[in-house]
Amino acid sequence: MIAKHQATLDAAVQALHGRTFFAAFPENPSPEIYGADADAQGREKFAAMRGQHFAELLQDEPQGWAGQEESPYEQQSLDIKYPFYEPATLIKNAQGGFDEWRKLKPALRAALLTEALEGMKSRFFEIAYATMHTTGQAYMMSFQASGPHAADRALEAIAAGYEEQTRFPEDTRWEKPMGKYSISLNKTWRAVPKGLALVIGCSTFPTWNTVPGMFASLVTGNPTIIKPHPKAVLPIAIVVAEVQKVLKEHGLNPCICQLAVDADDRLITKDLAEDPAIKLIDYTGGSQFGEYVESLKGKTVFTEKTGVNSIIIDSCDDLDKVAQNLAFSVSLYSGQMCTAPQNFFIPEAGVKVGDALVPYEEVVQKISAAVIGLATNPKAGPHVFGAIQNPATHDRVKQLAFDGGRSILAHGTVDNPTFKNARTCSPSIFEVDASRVEQYSQELFGPIMLVIKTKNTQESVHLAAQLAREHGAISCGAYTTDPAMKEQIMDEMSLAGTPVSFNLTGGIYVNQNAGFSDFHVTGGNPAGNASFTNPEFVIKRFTWVGFREPALG
Repeated sequence: MIAKHQATLDAAVQALHGRTFFAAFPENPSPEIYGADADAQGREKFAAMRGQHFAELLQDEPQGWAGQEESPYEQQSLDIKYPFYEPATLIKNAQGGFDEWRKLKPALRAALLTEALEGMKSRFFEIAYATMHTTGQAYMMSFQASGPHAADRALEAIAAGYEEQTRFPEDTRWEKPMGKYSISLNKTWRAVPKGLALVIGCSTFPTWNTVPGMFASLVTGNPTIIKPHPKAVLPIAIVVAEVQKVLKEHGLNPCICQLAVDADDRLITKDLAEDPAIKLIDYTGGSQFGEYVESLKGKTVFTEKTGVNSIIIDSCDDLDKVAQNLAFSVSLYSGQMCTAPQNFFIPEAGVKVGDALVPYEEVVQKISAAVIGLATNPKAGPHVFGAIQNPATHDRVKQLAFDGGRSILAHGTVDNPTFKNARTCSPSIFEVDASRVEQYSQELFGPIMLVIKTKNTQESVHLAAQLAREHGAISCGAYTTDPAMKEQIMDEMSLAGTPVSFNLTGGIYVNQNAGFSDFHVTGGNPAGNASFTNPEFVIKRFTWVGFREPALG
């Protein structure tokens, strides 16, 4: 098994160091890559799961069955039930697999987990349809984000964990010269896992945001319990089933990796998180619950919470291309991405385009027109916007209003010819006064765009950095043709722990993060305390313990 996957692991480790493009799993769902019937078979397998018990998990006899998922495209229940276990049962089962898992060599754990990703790859299309009908992501995003991109992020965590656990020698002979004699010791070291791990998933990206922590804990020897959001279980349940399958095939306890679901009338996340046996917790979601997780004693916690992402517009070469790029960024998956932009800072004097100065109102109207054009495009709109996962998000957009501000563009619907009952909503654009920081200092999840008129770009940068420092930010976009201004933005936003994408036009957007190259979240502001995948993301999951004794002979 190690030999089978060593080349993949070596390439992944090399990619971690080089930060250049690397993808182990092709993102194009073409028949040439995955087979002529792969899409149809995946769609049929997903359809066959509806109204059934998900019986693939290799866990003990369940204590009940539960399921709450609903398709945002149909606004109907999927009626899939998952095995329910009491938290104490999950903890006991995980502890039962701890010793055999921790005693495997890191290279073998890494190879087994990479093998599980191959099983996941064979089910990318099932996972895509499962993601569509739980999150509302459009088909292509569902395939890419929950399939190849998630698998690459998982492999990234495996590779980082493998490298860090093999960074130092397992043993050495240590000699210290003492003049006429020397002291000789045999020294050995072990990378010792922290204990049981819990991964708490979110409703919008149930695999992409879950697998980094999941595989980082597993590769470092920690049995892991996956607790998905109750509205988005199926995509990650398929991944857990593939991991369990590999574990069983190699004579290991499948409960080294378990799925935990809420009962229909009872949430179990806090019960699991507060259990003394849980030593590691990964969390993606709202800040309030994230701060609760961070407050728990005796836990090593990795969080990604809410952030307030900004766009700073100073100057550019082609305003139309900028407007189109920004319209796509705010519309992609209806703004339900943690990297989606929300606050757009534009100087009151306007934006320099080449040698001309385009007035503020014209800049705002160009962006608004680009949003309308995308939302009303029957060919592109449904595939960009997808559907709204949570009815509360839909309500938030419809009710958007601020005292002293003005509406620039009211929300609308995005017609979906395939799913007539899809819950959709086009962006609402609202202008707020720069002095009313409280109006734009919180994340307004969904297709919401706030325009803030500033005195100048310096104020724009100051406000964006202040928001990131105080309230958190995961992404930032900036447009400037001035090298000095670019340096100022880089300096201030770096101190605020926020990465910046400069002058994006065309087919790359501020929302996107590339595995093996982009660090997702920095851990440097309130949007999260961790970054996947940097070394800290894995080394905090185990400890180095040394042993020494006199060397004989």
